[in-house]
Amino acid sequence: MASRSRRQLAADAWGALLQTHATLVPELDRSLRSHSGLPLAWYDVLLELSAAHDGRLRMSELAQRAVLSRTRISRVVDELVRAGLVAKEPNPVDARSSYAVITTEGRQRFEVSAPHYVGQIERRFAAGLTDDELRIIARALRRVQTHGITTTPTTR
Repeated sequence: MASRSRRQLAADAWGALLQTHATLVPELDRSLRSHSGLPLAWYDVLLELSAAHDGRLRMSELAQRAVLSRTRISRVVDELVRAGLVAKEPNPVDARSSYAVITTEGRQRFEVSAPHYVGQIERRFAAGLTDDELRIIARALRRVQTHGITTTPTTR
């Protein structure tokens, strides 16, 4: 019986996470587009590039850091290049890879968008939670991520 209730708790928590994500991500995307003209996917890439040393990351590094899938990252970077917010540079050490580099305009657009985005996270996600609850959620999700990375799937 304990196993079934544990499984139900896990399923309930997972369902709540998916429903929250499915509700909030489109709302945050609409709000960000309305405020700055940036889709959330563009913001995510600009966030990672702005945080990187020299504002540049190898495409493979960017794919690991961004919330987007590896196939989608190439399309989003190409869109950002066409918009003048990111540049692509060849890797002088490895011709098979290239760098995505945030441009001055990309950094400016990111800096204008960031306070709005963070404010929307506070308003739409965190407003109904205490500081302790936010810490617990963050800690729990980091543990899930770490555990998921360090364990190998088993077949039953």
